[in-house]
Amino acid sequence: MNGIIGKKIGMTSIFNEDGKNIACTVVEAGPCVVTQVKTMESDGYEALQLAYGEAKDKNTNKPMKGHFAKAKTSAKRKVVEFRDFDIVEKALGDTVTIEEVFETGDIINVVGTTKGKGFQGVVKRHGFGGVGQATHGQHNRLRAPGAIGACSYPAKVVKGLKMAGQMGNKRVKMTNLEVVGLFPEKNLILVKGAVPGAKGSFVIIEK
Repeated sequence: MNGIIGKKIGMTSIFNEDGKNIACTVVEAGPCVVTQVKTMESDGYEALQLAYGEAKDKNTNKPMKGHFAKAKTSAKRKVVEFRDFDIVEKALGDTVTIEEVFETGDIINVVGTTKGKGFQGVVKRHGFGGVGQATHGQHNRLRAPGAIGACSYPAKVVKGLKMAGQMGNKRVKMTNLEVVGLFPEKNLILVKGAVPGAKGSFVIIEK
């Protein structure tokens, strides 16, 4: 599986050849440094470990400093492993760019961490309609979840029930997105539609 690490820049829109306006996400992807090459002989599987994003030395522990030094590169913020990478000729310390991995029209998956919304109620988190209306004494029940239990059997709240709780801040994979544009000179890739995460957050693009 080929892939690359990137950073979400924001959203824009472009016009296709039919004149239709398409919403796109701009991702700054790569160049990523190969920090480890895993082989069947040494590790039991084949993979390329890529690193992206400059990090400060004071925020990098000693084992990772030595790991990056072996690849003759500076400390990086994000390290991701891609198994069965097609570009097998890459060696330790080489770089991987977007034009080596992707082409316009490719169908990709994008992995990111969604925006954290904090502790939210059932109306915002799950789309509940609330309990009743504002009349008949329902002055404080408009956004309540309603009954959550059963009768004497099973006499407990069933696991997985939709209730209030933390919303967002989860790892999400958006599948079957399309690459609608590549700008190798600026390391930018245009992805049709939205990808998870806030501006400036790291995303993993898989092919």
